[in-house]
Amino acid sequence: MAIVAVSIAPGGEGASVGAYVAEAIRVLEAQDAVRWELGPMFTTLEGDLDAIFALIRTMQEAVFAKGAARVATVIKVDDRRDKDVTMAGKVASVEASLRRDT
Repeated sequence: MAIVAVSIAPGGEGASVGAYVAEAIRVLEAQDAVRWELGPMFTTLEGDLDAIFALIRTMQEAVFAKGAARVATVIKVDDRRDKDVTMAGKVASVEASLRRDT
């Protein structure tokens, strides 16, 4: 299972791009194969890497369909093969370390 951070934004559409980001998020809302969490700068996806990449492509197309002439996408992939990891598990690991350090 992979965990992927993705940021998709139109270029040249002004300072406020929330309406374009909302179109990308609608793609995620319409599916149930990949878990996701919206963050202030990135959206985190969890699931099969091929499914995630296909979703990212569909998210980009949704931003283009909204009227963007250019779309910039940043992707960060954590594809761990030695054990199962989840978004919640990664956060819990850091929180456990914080508790041990105090």
